[in-house]
Formats: sequence, structure tokens, C-alpha cells
Amino acid sequence: MEVRHYSKIREDLFSGKYTCVDLVQHYLRTIESTKHLNAYLEVFTQTALALAKKTDEKIKNRTAGKLAGCVIAIKDNIAYKGHKVSVSSRILEGFESIYTATAIERLLAEDAIIIGRTNCDEFAMGSSNETSYYGNVLNPHNTNCVPGGSSGGSCAAVAAGLCTAALGTDTGGSIRQPASFTGTVGMKPTYGRISRYGLLAYASSFDQIGPVTNNVHDCALLIEVMAGKDAMDSTSSGTAVEPYSALPASTHNHKIAYLKECIENPGLDPEIKRNFYATVEKLKAQGHTVEAVDFPYLDHLVPTYYVLTTAEASSNLARYDGVHYGYRSKGATDVESTYVKSRTEGFGKEVKRRIMLGTFVLSAGYYDAYYTKGLKVRRLIQRKTDEIFRGHDFILTPTTPGTAFEFGANSADPVKMYLEDIFTVQAPICGIPAISIPAGIHSNGLPYGIQLMSPKFTESKLLAFSKTLEGLLA
Repeated sequence: MEVRHYSKIREDLFSGKYTCVDLVQHYLRTIESTKHLNAYLEVFTQTALALAKKTDEKIKNRTAGKLAGCVIAIKDNIAYKGHKVSVSSRILEGFESIYTATAIERLLAEDAIIIGRTNCDEFAMGSSNETSYYGNVLNPHNTNCVPGGSSGGSCAAVAAGLCTAALGTDTGGSIRQPASFTGTVGMKPTYGRISRYGLLAYASSFDQIGPVTNNVHDCALLIEVMAGKDAMDSTSSGTAVEPYSALPASTHNHKIAYLKECIENPGLDPEIKRNFYATVEKLKAQGHTVEAVDFPYLDHLVPTYYVLTTAEASSNLARYDGVHYGYRSKGATDVESTYVKSRTEGFGKEVKRRIMLGTFVLSAGYYDAYYTKGLKVRRLIQRKTDEIFRGHDFILTPTTPGTAFEFGANSADPVKMYLEDIFTVQAPICGIPAISIPAGIHSNGLPYGIQLMSPKFTESKLLAFSKTLEGLLA
């Protein structure tokens, strides 16, 4: 049963080769046989089989939607009514959602089948999936290595064939970085392109829901279904949604920039650097203009990102107090001890580190020195990025400086871990769309990706050219 690409699955379902129930049962068996990967926190066996049965009836009656038989896993920070959601944190242990995220509602309306919730870094804070309260996710390509984060469970599930596609969230690279580490396609749409209603927030001016898939076509289809204005999210955009999945691979000659500071960065793996230049030459041979541009703010990207996102996290996570819902310390004796003990015991080390950082940068005496300055630098980065796009269609970079690292390699040094996001944080700082496409297999046996960015709300152009690049790298 070939279940990697949705277009092939759909063809087989509609020809009667197998049914949606057969397909879901196949995934359930595969999930059971790969439990050691720890990709799923919970599998929705009964719900998924019930949806599959309904979809089989719709296929028989020729009333099935765009995603009939597309079996999707969702990251454990996206609400699905009647199902648990915990953001992989003890603080929300046992909590069940009372409503469904808009993105999931739109998938279900087109007959997608939700099969389970995937493990992730706690509150989506991490680049390795080592901060989950429920343990590490293993990289299917090498179980001694991390899958990346924070959407490591979603990317591992797609890479290991445990679903057709998955949803992740991207705040600073949390879809694209693990996609690079697992050899999958991962995309962060323009900020506001997909509703954040039902997404448990980390940093509200950065967070975006996006797909993880095995090819660009499936990625385009999921974004097409999920995108669009939502009355429940005032930051969602009313910009028209184009039929992204129907777009052919781009045949135009494009002008592409790559950031000189990224490629000359001493932290970039030499083999990834050589292969990046080889890709540049292939693009030039196809008639595209590819040139280096200066980007003087590379070293400011990660500090700006962490000042602003930790400040927003400090505010967003204040609601988890041990009173309203979720974990409450058994040692609490009064209101103050309920707050202090529940938050101390309920949050993990990395989440507490970021809450404290965010509270510090927002505190009296430091607000202007850090938070206000961070907003100003964000504006400078946005202006410089816009300037590059005035002369170029796309920005091309490696997705990550290297391949997946071994567990524990960066755990003792938070700054080293934060620098894993150095190539991916530019897109969320600027609110622009970005995609990671598999670029090859390193001599160490691990996959790595290449990243394309484009101006806001140019997903159609980005996805069309991504299909071209995908074919070039195949």
C-alpha cells in the first residue's frame, strides 16, 4: 500500500483499490509498530475509524471533499473538541478541549481524517523535541538523533509513514527546522494566512499553523483548505486564497537572492554549503538569476526573536495558574502557594527559563532597553528584507546550519540550542511565508533541507517555484 503522496492515495481510494477504513487501519498498525519513536501522545482510534467509515460512504456517493482519505496528525497545541490537548506540558495534563481550531474545522469539512495528536517541545519552546514532559521524539532516520523541534512529533510521524500529512506550528522555525532534519516538506505561511483560533499561544505575533507533508503538492493543498479570513481571529487576513494545489510548477525565470552572511557563516556545515552552491548552479543553468546579497542583521535575528517571543510568552502563559484548569499542586495551601507551586511543578525547565526572560525584558527599568529596542530591530529587519524583495522574487538559504544532532549535544548550552534557529527566524520576524524542501542526504546518512522565502501573501508564487525546485533536487 503506497501511502506517501495524497494524490496517489486519492486515486487508489476512488478506484476502489482500498477503502479509507483500510487506510486508517494500515496507519494504526504502523503507529503501533513504531511506538518507540514516541511521535504520538495519543491516537484517536475510534474517532478516526468513524470518520473513515463516513468518508467511504461519501466516496461511494461521489460527494467526498478535497481531502477525502487524507489522514492527518495534529500537533499537541491545536484544539480538537472532545480530545485532549496538553502542549506536551504537565500544566495541562488531562485537559480536554471544548472547541475545535478553525484550521482543523476546515480540514474536517473537506473530509480529512484526524488520527491523533503528536508530541512536541513543551509549549512549542525548543529546537530538538527534548523539552516535552512526555519524553523525546526519536528521528526515524537515526534514533540517536533529535527530530528537531518544536514540531518534531509531526515531522517524525510524516517521515516514518505514520500519517499522510501533519499539522505543526512555526514560531521561529518549528515546522521548517524539523522538516529539514527529517527529510519532509514543511511550510510556514504568511502571518494571518491561516487562523490561529484554537492554537494554544506561545508568541502571538509570530505563531502560525502550517503543514508537514511528503511533497509540495500536498503542502499546497492543505494550505489552500485551511487559509482565509476567520471571524474568530482578528489577525487573520481576508486576502484572497488561490487554488494553490492546482498551480503547475513555475516555468518563469526568477531573480533569486541568497544571503551572503548565511553561506559564509562559519557554523554552516561544509557539505551543506557545497551542495547549496551546486543548487545555485543548477538554478542558473535553468535560466534563473541567482546572486548574493548583503544582510547585515544576521547576528541580530536570534536575539531579537528571543527578546520578543519570551516577552509574549510571559504574558500568554500567565493564564496557566493552577486555578482555572489543568495541573494543580497537591502541596498548595492557599491562593499564593497554588500559583507558585502549580507553576513551578507544572512547567518544565525551558518554559520557566523563557517566562523569566520575558518577564525580565518587560519589567520596569528594562522595558525600553530590551523589549522596545527589540521591536525597533524587528522593524529594521523587516525593512531590509522588503528591500531585498524589491529586487528579487525569492530568498534562498539552507534551512539549518547542519543535520540533526544527537540527543544531549546542545542541552547544556541554551544559547547554542537557540542558534539552531539562525536561518529560520527571519521569516516569522518579518511575517513572510517560508518553506523547507528536502535538499539531499548528507554523507552522515541524515537528510537536510533548503529554504525558500517570498514576500507576504505570495504563497502561490512560492509554492509554484517550490515545485520547480523540488523537481530539480529530486
